[in-house]
Amino acid sequence: MDLKKKIREIPDFPKEGILFYDITTLLKDAEGFKRVIDKIGSFYEDEGVQKVVAMESRGFIFGAPVAYRLGAGFVPVRKPGKLPSDVYEARYELEYGSDSLAIHQDAITPGEKVLIVDDLIATGGTVAATVQLIKKLGGSICGIAFLIELTGLRGRNKLDGYNVISVVSY
Repeated sequence: MDLKKKIREIPDFPKEGILFYDITTLLKDAEGFKRVIDKIGSFYEDEGVQKVVAMESRGFIFGAPVAYRLGAGFVPVRKPGKLPSDVYEARYELEYGSDSLAIHQDAITPGEKVLIVDDLIATGGTVAATVQLIKKLGGSICGIAFLIELTGLRGRNKLDGYNVISVVSY
């Protein structure tokens, strides 16, 4: 199955010059969605993953079922002000400005094996901030998985030394 054919490309969204990869067309396809979850899960099934961490919001769509498939806990990383207990935050740079992510301080126990899952890697800022948060909690990152990798933006370069996979690349 060619998963790229299940992802709709929308030019000039959300602004002119941007080619948007719409994953809703993949998500509504039961076999395509299952294929993505199984592919990510099978790649890490022998790693002893204890927690799957995913970033708000589309990362949750893939992270939670991968956690279920691996028999692991699920940890959401959210925008500031969205988590109800004590958090750690990490700032990251955007194309124009900066943003932050937060994780509960008790989400990961030192030494736990963690898999990070997100829908897309572009410049790598979001995932690099998530790596910082997991390291602050003492987690051991055994892998980082994405549905889509935009290779021309070289976000993978920020993840040197980690076991990184992407299901499809553009």
